[in-house]
Amino acid sequence: MQALHALFLTMGSFLAVNAQSFHLGRCPTPPVQQNFDVAKYMGRWYEIQKLPAVFELGTCNQATYTLMPEGVVKVVNAELLSDGMVHSIEGTARVKNASQPAILEVSFFKGAPSAPYWVLSTDYESYTLVYACTNYLGFFYVDFAWIMSRSRTLQEETVTELRNVLTSNGISVKRMMVSDQTNCAAMTQEGGPVIAE
Repeated sequence: MQALHALFLTMGSFLAVNAQSFHLGRCPTPPVQQNFDVAKYMGRWYEIQKLPAVFELGTCNQATYTLMPEGVVKVVNAELLSDGMVHSIEGTARVKNASQPAILEVSFFKGAPSAPYWVLSTDYESYTLVYACTNYLGFFYVDFAWIMSRSRTLQEETVTELRNVLTSNGISVKRMMVSDQTNCAAMTQEGGPVIAE
């Protein structure tokens, strides 16, 4: 029991230091977008607000989705680092269960476990709300949430509505932060420098 307690404290300290959003208990299970159309969802989305994510290091965060054969989605996440370089990473997403197409699994590294990607709400044309949560050891969980837009801005009323979707499903938004989508010209330059992982 002492070892388990020590492990909990160690992991908790790590997550806290790295500004992750971790909680006691088990992941919430919010309802997802009904009749989700993955083809309409494809294209570029810009991050507007998010729960802390240690793997995001820069600004101007964006995700580009492309539908590939056999229903596989190519995922390219990109961000602008403080040194002016554009960093990007490519992965794939797949629908976990055909009866719930808004629940996907995303993988960026071969052999690594996939991560959940739940589309809670989208109109396909202006906004999307994505949630991801993973249980650990049966008594705590780490979650992520992203409000994204087809442009680098989103109406405040829409942001408020999407935050309300989270809170109404037991997901805390206390640590939601506004994403910096200013001074992003380097993200649109053709042939700009890219650091790929």
